[in-house]
Amino acid sequence: MSVVEYRQVRMAYGEKVIIDNFNLSIEKGEFVTIIGSSGCGKTTILKMVNGLVQPVGGEVLVEGRNTREVDLAMLRRNIGYAIQGSVLFPHMTVEKNIAYVPNLLNRKDKKRTAQAVVKWMGIVGLDDSLRSRYPSELSGGQQQRVGIARALAASPDILLMDEPFGAVDEITRGSLQDEIARIHRETGITILFVTHDIGEALKLGTKVLVMDQGSVQQFAPPREILHDPATDYVKKLVEKERRRCHLPEEKLGDCAYSGAI
Repeated sequence: MSVVEYRQVRMAYGEKVIIDNFNLSIEKGEFVTIIGSSGCGKTTILKMVNGLVQPVGGEVLVEGRNTREVDLAMLRRNIGYAIQGSVLFPHMTVEKNIAYVPNLLNRKDKKRTAQAVVKWMGIVGLDDSLRSRYPSELSGGQQQRVGIARALAASPDILLMDEPFGAVDEITRGSLQDEIARIHRETGITILFVTHDIGEALKLGTKVLVMDQGSVQQFAPPREILHDPATDYVKKLVEKERRRCHLPEEKLGDCAYSGAI
């Protein structure tokens, strides 16, 4: 069943067309990684899912409902959103940051909110001793984990992630990638994940969406992207990954960073 569907979507700012005749269907439970050239519309199509951006033409359907015709506040209750740097509330502790949305939903049910905080801190690998700390007292990796826990604390059906690991070091990034892959396996949540790194896209995605100049170049499982690139643009991305892995083409799937084995 399609949980997100784009139908003939068009987006333009003045005379500058960002996306034109964009069509895509994302099934429930997929982990879709989105990669492409700078300015190709990756973040724009992500923000269309939770109504932060509305297309100038066409339709975006979330669980069968047109985002133009629904209460956006209600829509966003079922959609988690995590971005680069996590953007935590600096005046709130870790616990209060994670509890922010559940508090809005549960209102007076403080026990339920507290259980959600404990649950998601554990799932994203945050020690309970961090609960009373403020964002300024955390490492970059810890801040990002809090941001992910906050995005997931209301148990959303969809999680949107916009280059969430771009601001952390390589070792922390690998750890966060492993965590989000595990969370996806364990929860079955639908994830849309924007990245500028082809290796990250191949490692995490059950399907990879490759975009260029506002159009779909290929939408396929990682193995197909690697071994049967649909366009010259996709071929260039694959070649870049092959060079990074220092492997011949027939061994590219052996790259430890790639999820396309």
